[in-house]
Amino acid sequence: MKHIRITNCHTHLFTSAHVPDSYPHWALRPLKSSPNLVTFIAWILSLLGFDEAAVQVRRLRRFQEETASSSQQEVLEHMRLHYPTDTRFVVLPMDLSQIGYGAPSVPLADQHDDLHRLATSADFGPSLIPFATIDPRADPQAKELWRAIDSLGFKGIKIYPRLGFSPTDPVLMEHVYPRAEQLGLPVMTHCSRGGVKQHGLPDRIADHYTDPMTYLPVLKRFPDLKVCLAHFGGQRDWEAYVNPELPSPYHDERVRNWQVMIRQMICSGDYPNLWTDISYTLFDFEEYIPFLRTFLTGDDEGTERLRSRVLFGSDFYMTRQEALSERAVCIRLRNALGEELFHRIAEVNPEVWLGERA
Repeated sequence: MKHIRITNCHTHLFTSAHVPDSYPHWALRPLKSSPNLVTFIAWILSLLGFDEAAVQVRRLRRFQEETASSSQQEVLEHMRLHYPTDTRFVVLPMDLSQIGYGAPSVPLADQHDDLHRLATSADFGPSLIPFATIDPRADPQAKELWRAIDSLGFKGIKIYPRLGFSPTDPVLMEHVYPRAEQLGLPVMTHCSRGGVKQHGLPDRIADHYTDPMTYLPVLKRFPDLKVCLAHFGGQRDWEAYVNPELPSPYHDERVRNWQVMIRQMICSGDYPNLWTDISYTLFDFEEYIPFLRTFLTGDDEGTERLRSRVLFGSDFYMTRQEALSERAVCIRLRNALGEELFHRIAEVNPEVWLGERA
């Protein structure tokens, strides 16, 4: 194997201190502080024959263990164990102050400051590429966002519209995208039907905010803005594409499949600065990897566009809920795609997206 300097374009380091105590429901607060109780519940469910539910509860336990880390540094130390020593990580903070569950104990500015401390330290600095985040309802003039970029030297922007705002929100259209386009800053945005959302927000509204088509006004008004629709449409849409005849309580992903839409948008050439990443989605490894390899293999113009616009990302530490480790998925992905394709999505494409390579 030749040496590849991996850039993981989608990771998280935030801890329970950055999440409201009542999220996702006040009744679950005892479980957060009692991991042994979670293990006992999983054992009871398994004993009663509810194996799938027991698996889900065990996933919750693994996720709790990571969020219970004492600091972002501790999460980073865990993550780095899975990768070669020169791997770099794009770190995406979260602002959960506006989702209706109360304020986190650590505000966003402190979360940004702590990332800056890590990114400028001798031990961790070479590994970190910090992005700043914004919820336009909390920062209507984007002051904290631009403080993190102008004063702290952050390298990009993360938005999460599923929290309860549109990607065409006036704050973003007027105070964020124009300058991000001017400075060449990449924008990472959540693009999956699952994930965190505002308390009481109907799924259809949350999905609308996240729908790839909702980004069309942004892409048309800011054609030089580098936008990455994370998760390549998400697991539900990949599952619907891979298994189109399986019964499902859902319908939209079968007739308006986001994975297909993202591929078509990129392959068309109409949006030359549209990107996607494979974070979290590809942890359903055996089922989806053959499709990804097929999508990225070919000599036609559309395939080459797609091949140049897919980024490697894992979504650590959300992936701690899964059975496969970061290292296992990364090595299996490299083996399944081959050295040339893996080099493209894990080294070359991230450097282009980050503005480090022409």
